[in-house]
Formats: sequence, C-alpha cells, structure tokens
Amino acid sequence: MQELTRSQQARIAIRELKTIIDALTIRGFYRPSGKFGKAVEGCLRDLSPEIYGSMNDSKRVELNGLEYVIDRLPKGIEQCTKIILTEEDQFGSTPFEAIQPLKRRRISYKISKNEICFIISRGISEIYDIITHLTFLNIEAKKIYRRIQDDSGNTRIEWDLLEKIALSTKKLSAKSLDSAIWNLSIILGRSFHETRESFESLEKNKQNHKSNNGLFQLIYNLGKRIENEHKSREDTLVIYFTPSLMRIIGHQQYGKIWAENIRKKLIELGCCNRPVHIISSNPHSVVNVLYAFNALKDETDVKETSGLYDFFTLLKKKRNKIIDFAEKHGLVCLPDRSGSNIDCQIIDTSKFKNLQFHPEIKFNTFNTKENRRLNTDQNTDPVLLVMDYAFGTQAFELMERLLYTLSDNGDQLEEKIPGVEKNKIYDEKKEPFFKIESISIMGKAGILAGEKGDIMLSTAYVCEGTSDNYIVENNLKSVDFDDDVNVFTGTMATVLGTSLQNRDVLEMFQKDWNAIGLEMEGGYYQKAVSAAIIKGYISKDVKMRYAYYASDNPMAMGNTLAAGPMGEEGIKPTYMITKAILQKIFDNQDTE
Repeated sequence: MQELTRSQQARIAIRELKTIIDALTIRGFYRPSGKFGKAVEGCLRDLSPEIYGSMNDSKRVELNGLEYVIDRLPKGIEQCTKIILTEEDQFGSTPFEAIQPLKRRRISYKISKNEICFIISRGISEIYDIITHLTFLNIEAKKIYRRIQDDSGNTRIEWDLLEKIALSTKKLSAKSLDSAIWNLSIILGRSFHETRESFESLEKNKQNHKSNNGLFQLIYNLGKRIENEHKSREDTLVIYFTPSLMRIIGHQQYGKIWAENIRKKLIELGCCNRPVHIISSNPHSVVNVLYAFNALKDETDVKETSGLYDFFTLLKKKRNKIIDFAEKHGLVCLPDRSGSNIDCQIIDTSKFKNLQFHPEIKFNTFNTKENRRLNTDQNTDPVLLVMDYAFGTQAFELMERLLYTLSDNGDQLEEKIPGVEKNKIYDEKKEPFFKIESISIMGKAGILAGEKGDIMLSTAYVCEGTSDNYIVENNLKSVDFDDDVNVFTGTMATVLGTSLQNRDVLEMFQKDWNAIGLEMEGGYYQKAVSAAIIKGYISKDVKMRYAYYASDNPMAMGNTLAAGPMGEEGIKPTYMITKAILQKIFDNQDTE
C-alpha cells in the first residue's frame, strides 16, 4: 500500500473535516464529546494547523491560539453548553443581548448564561470557521480539566486558588496579580512570561472593548464546563443547526437583498449609464486617499508631516471630520441593511470639483479638464462602488448578485423595481444598465515567501478542496508600487479557512502551484466574474485588479495570525495598494 505524504494526509484531513461538518448541519446537532465531535476533533488534530500552535501538546495549553479564537467568538462562549447556529435573525424585538466579537463581523445573541445563538449570514465559510474554533476551544478545555486534580484525585491547590480569583470581584494588587499569574502558569504548563503576556492582551481587550471575561475566568470556566459534563449529561455541550440553515446556504438570500439595495441607491443618485468601478476594500482607505488631505490640510499636525504615509498614520482619530467633508463632495455611505454585514460606499467623482489631493498623489480626475465638452448632456465621470471585505465563500454570492444586478437590462428592470420608467434608465439599444469598467480586490493575506507588510499581486487562483483554478489578467503590476516595498507576483491559494492551514499543505501550494500566498476570497470573486462574463452580464474586457498586503507568514514561527495584528505596519502597504488602484481607475479614463 502506497504511503501518503504529510501533505496528502493533511489535505485528506481538511476534506474529511469539511464533509463531516456538512453532514452535521444536515443532521441538526452534535456533541463535541460524542462520536461525531470526536471525529471533527480527530481531523483537526491530524491537520494540526499552524495557527493553533501547540494544540496537540497535551501538557501545554495553547495561549496564542486561545487569544486568536476568543477575539473571534462572542464574550462568554466559554460558559455555554448550548450553542445554536441559525440563518434567521428573529431577535430584533426581544430582550436578548446582541454580541459581536472583537475581530469578526458576526452577530450572536446571549439567550442565557449557558446558551448562545449565532446568526449565520455569511455562508458556509462562517460555519467552518465557528466549528473549528469551537473544536479547538474544546480541546484546550479538556487539557485544563485534566489539571484540576492531582494523581490522587484531589483538587489541586493551584485550581482552588484560581477558583477564588475567578469568582471574586475584587481587584488584585500588583503583587497578588503576579502571584496569581504564576499560579495560573502552572495550570497552563506555560512560563510566567507567556502567561502574563496573554493575560495583558486579553485584559486590554476586556477593558477597552468588553470583548472577553479575562484570562482567569476564561481558563476557570473552560475547565469547569468539562468537569460539569463529567458529572451530568444535562451539562454536556451541544451544538445545534436549525433545519432551515442549510436551505439558505448557496441560495444567496442575503446577497440578493444586499445587491438590490445598492442598485436602488445608484438609481436614486442618478448614476445610471455611468462607468462603475467596483472596489472590494476596507471602509476607510479609499475615502482617506481621496478626501483626507483636503479635509485636514489646514491642521498643524498635517502641515508638519514629512510624507504621504506619515500623513495616513494621523487619520484614525480624525475619521468623523473626513467623512463630513467627503459627504459634501460625492461620498454616500450605504450601511448594510440586508444582514450580510457588508457596508458599502458610493463615490460620485463628478462632485470632485476643485478637490485637492496630497502633494504626492497625482490623480487625473478629469472633471477639471472639461471631460464633457464633446457631449455636455452626458455625465461620463466614473462612480466608485466600495464594498467592505467579504468572508470566504460569501465573496462569490455577493459578487455574482452584484454583477447580475448592475448589468440587468430593461426587460428585467421594470419587474424588479416597480415605478421606474425604463426609458429613463436605458436607451432602445438595450445598453447595460451600468457600465462596469473595472473590479479591484484589495485584501490582506498570508505570504509564503516574504514578510509582513510585503505586497502580493495575483496571476491565478487555486481553490483548496476543489478542482477550481482561474488564470487572472491582473491590471496591476509591480511597477505600480514604490521601490521600497517588496512586491511578489504569482498564484494565490484560496483556502477554506486560515485556521485550517498547516505547513505541509502550504509547502505543497508553494512547490506545485508556485503560490506566493494564501487568502480566503479571491478565487470566489474570480469565479463570480468568470460566470458573469460567460452569461454576458459584463464585458470580458473589464479590468481586473487583485492586490494583497501580507498580514502574516504562516510558514514562519511566531508570524502566524495568532501572533497578533500588524498595527501601523499595515498602513503603508494598505494605502500603497489603494493609491495604485485609484491611479489606474483615473488614468484609464478618456478625457479627450
């Protein structure tokens, strides 16, 4: 029998994990301590993702992975014994508390101390993400439980001390805190400094964002939950999937509403038959590049900045002033009302009259160059449609619906928007409703050959777990970026989840596919674009731009996503990519 390579074993584990989770959603429930839960746990252990570090070390609790997961799950998750995943948000007029994790745009509701309900609005990727995080959390909880008693079956002194601190509301003195952290480090099998670092990280988020209960309560409640499971079946953790959940996966329930809301707003703004440029980006960088300098140019600290990227570091606390200015010069904010959690911005560049950019930005905004002198009745200034980051497979759902919605002709239009006269929307030649000229995807990704802050340009996508792969004619080139930043060009791997990757799989992508990085949405975006071209919704000549900045290097120890956020390291590549995308949009316009 042929022996499998470690890469093949890891890929099988990913495939099995995906298959089991799909089956569980149809089954309707499972217990992590039961047969199916152990199967999911076995797959995750076989895979041993880089982001979960020492998960398979039975003597040490994985602290970096724990921080990563807790930042992406709702506060109090460690106490819950009943977790429900549903597609419908029926809690609008109820007394139940809505909770959003610090670093995931997902909504859940705390039904009681031990029960929580997740609203799944972002597709199957969100289910994989939640289940893998909960599985990891359960693995670590069982490690902690094994540290409650000593070899004689008696409760350890360290656990008794932890219990007193976790249940107390008194603030510890500096000396008592150090003693408590030392005691906790013994339970965790970690050093004092490692434990202190995790304590301070969680405490900072607890104080600033109220996003968790702190390290002492987290560890105590995880261990206590497993202890209660062993005492009573009623306290066993059960995860439920509502019967209607799988029905909406792939049916684009949220995407349809989201795209239709965008179309209606564009009609309301009179943007029909205008060139449209779609940008998938964060909700601040495009606005800041276009408007921030003009909004803040008279402020002292702005005048004293030495360069473009130093200027962008000042903007975080000036957001409101920038938005107020931008809304007077073409910006329309379109908060999500569909449940997709993807906010949008519409930027009408015809309102840019006399707009000043930073001295280091040279955009040809052409409204100052009489671009309409050959046809004064037609507004040909482009409209920028900026959409926030999608999550995994949600990218396909949203982009497919958006391209369909913005490319409908009049035959479909009257039926979808009652009261809109078609002769005011499009001419008798049945021209496209909107002229989509470019689609730009900017995101953060893990890099395989470089370092944090480097830039990656995609020439192809390989989708993990499927036979899908796409060649991309990327309109962005390395020459479009400053010389002092490393730019890598090549294949990107679109993965099922950043928390499912291990070194062997990544090495396979790097060796066999010449992959330079991994991300979660690009392949799904391109799948939607390719479908739209085949169906005739958009032209095959639509300009495609894909660029990523490296948020982590999962191949390097200490540089995975679990090592923490980039901070100011991400400012330069983020704005460099944004500037390059906008430069392409404005330079490619016909201003004659």
